[in-house]
Amino acid sequence: MQELVRVHVQEPVATLVLNRPEKRNALSSALVMALSEALAALAKEPSVRVVVLTGAGKVFSAGADLAELERLQQATVEENLADSEQLAGLLRQLAYYPKPVIAKLNGHAIAGGCGLAIACDFAIAAAGSKLGFTEVRLGFVPAIVGVFVLRRVGETVARDLLLRGRLIEAEEAVRLGLIHQVVPTEALAQTVDALAQELARETSPSALALTRRLLADLPGMGFDAALAYATRVNALARGTSDFRAGIRAFLAKQDPPWRTAAS
Repeated sequence: MQELVRVHVQEPVATLVLNRPEKRNALSSALVMALSEALAALAKEPSVRVVVLTGAGKVFSAGADLAELERLQQATVEENLADSEQLAGLLRQLAYYPKPVIAKLNGHAIAGGCGLAIACDFAIAAAGSKLGFTEVRLGFVPAIVGVFVLRRVGETVARDLLLRGRLIEAEEAVRLGLIHQVVPTEALAQTVDALAQELARETSPSALALTRRLLADLPGMGFDAALAYATRVNALARGTSDFRAGIRAFLAKQDPPWRTAAS
């Protein structure tokens, strides 16, 4: 039986590989479930500091499995809702994940596949990759991914991408703020690994987890609520063991424990 998500761990980095290359890594229900389970398992591994997400073959992900969606046309509203909630749950899991996640775009990232990429903290693409949200050209609605597009690029760019359904080159995706970087294909692995190693070595695990949650929660809050929430997080961070260790190390001109652990 095909392993839908391959897991490679080389501490402190774990790489998850979407493994349906013959289907352009389309996001079937089974693949979404396998990816969610793999992420949940790695979240419990303290030796894993950073997760990299990529695709097998020449495409990161072509989005929803259209053959599966066609079969779901005969399903009930409740069954379709359950299927939609599965993808939404995966993207929410990424938004609140306790470790940084880097999308390593080895090729095209389309529709739900592009949504998966921008739900990660960083997205770095190989030159020649195309990205976009083609749902409206198929009579579909980019509903779930739209939440993440709006948060990433704002309404003006989101309207251009979601209403036109056009594919864009990775270089334009960087200019629009949809992804972070585009590099030559031969430099992709080294670029992603350098970022992963920096995150693992230079940052505190607890500080990253709290900061990621802050970034997930703040956009939906009003100004006063956001400031009050941020104030509570600030106070909470001061009580963590990482903060105490980091302050001691800084004053003593020593490396903090997370840098030593990642060496």
